[in-house]
Amino acid sequence: MSNSTYASYPISLRLADQRVLMVGAGRVATRRVERLLASGTHVTVVAPVASDAIRAWAEAGALEWLARGARPDDVANCVLVFAAANDSRVNRMIADAARSAGVLVQQADDAQASDFLVPALIERGPLQIAVSSDGAAPTLSRRLRAQLETWLPRAYGDLATLAGEFRQRVREALPSAERAAFWQQVFDGPIAEKVFAGRYTEAQIDLEAAMTEAAARVAAQPLAESSPPVGEVYLVGGGPGDPDLLTFRALRLMQRADVVLYDSLVAPAIVDLVPPEAERIHVGKRAERHTLPQPDINTLMVDLAREGKRVLRLKGGDPFVFGRGGEEIAQLAESGIAFQVVPGITAANGCAAYAGIPLTHRDYAQSVIFVTGHLKAGELELSWAELARPGQTVVFFMGRRALDTICREMRHHGLADDWPVAMVIDGTTQNQQLIVGTLSDMPERVAAVDADGPALLIVGEVVRLHEKLNWFEPRGDISSG
Repeated sequence: MSNSTYASYPISLRLADQRVLMVGAGRVATRRVERLLASGTHVTVVAPVASDAIRAWAEAGALEWLARGARPDDVANCVLVFAAANDSRVNRMIADAARSAGVLVQQADDAQASDFLVPALIERGPLQIAVSSDGAAPTLSRRLRAQLETWLPRAYGDLATLAGEFRQRVREALPSAERAAFWQQVFDGPIAEKVFAGRYTEAQIDLEAAMTEAAARVAAQPLAESSPPVGEVYLVGGGPGDPDLLTFRALRLMQRADVVLYDSLVAPAIVDLVPPEAERIHVGKRAERHTLPQPDINTLMVDLAREGKRVLRLKGGDPFVFGRGGEEIAQLAESGIAFQVVPGITAANGCAAYAGIPLTHRDYAQSVIFVTGHLKAGELELSWAELARPGQTVVFFMGRRALDTICREMRHHGLADDWPVAMVIDGTTQNQQLIVGTLSDMPERVAAVDADGPALLIVGEVVRLHEKLNWFEPRGDISSG
């Protein structure tokens, strides 16, 4: 048993149509009153002077305001009392009167003397998350609430609302032994994902069907065994390397996966964020080293989903920017497998930002072009005349193997020998290396560097801004001019 001075028991009170007394009408009291009114509570405020909000609520008939000092008999017929006056003597007097009447009281200026505490609250519709330090550090509680506010999608409220709509019907349709598994499947599966994607009506229809199917299955047992539900595929962009650049949606889906298919370009620190119990399958492709051919990856995703698994297809950067994501979801669509796509920060955006190189700048580049530098049959066939133009930035993905060809062709088609070029290796990570040079000397500079990480080549005058705008200080930066 804990011997802590602060030993509160967290509960949620239903105060609709109950009378609550608020002594005081300042900032804290106003915040408390607003939440009480939202709960349907009958609020009486006692204070000589009130905030503008409390005055407005009183004028609208939403609460009763007694514009005078507090008296002990104000606590009569109340279920809760808040002592939030600016005078500690008034708060103690009201607290004593409340306890004498057997009413719980909260003193805004004395947490230890309070019968209950008001936690920092996060609300998503009917879903409520309370954060409390048991009165020890209220500022810390508010800080944590602010952080959690940014982490929890608003759609969780919609999901709770959807569950509330069907709760009673599920209770009537399924025996108690089946309900928990049913709701687990709803919250972890495609129905919840449709809510998160803003497709609430579709989620309602699917939940209706799932409930009907589950009820029929229970009724037929043990006469027939149902087939496992078809799973879903999450095509997620893992960003350029730094785990902090993942989106909230990406992280949420990553942590729900049963099996993960990941590429070589995905940073190990990002792969480590998937659940430890999830099966991990490396299907990466680097240069001409293919762990698994693309058609086999497509088939594997379909097969795993048909086994009822939640399949995370994790790619570096953005799956729709030289990531062959379109090919993969085309196979899923043809096979009737549910999927969703989560974009990621592209290698171009991430690496350029961490290198201090803006991809566009009104004085140097009014457009940007993304190009694959991947050799096909030993050749790099590109529209060089369109690429070798001033006033634009050209970003070559996977351009290291073709670096000699790129520099030669860009010069041959009109760019000067001293045209600025930068290569970012292992961009956005602590191993990032930045090599800055020109079209004439870049192959020699890169050849002198011992690094095998993912590389991105940036060609354009915006590279000149690196020295002024560089802000990231990784261990491996070997910038040179």
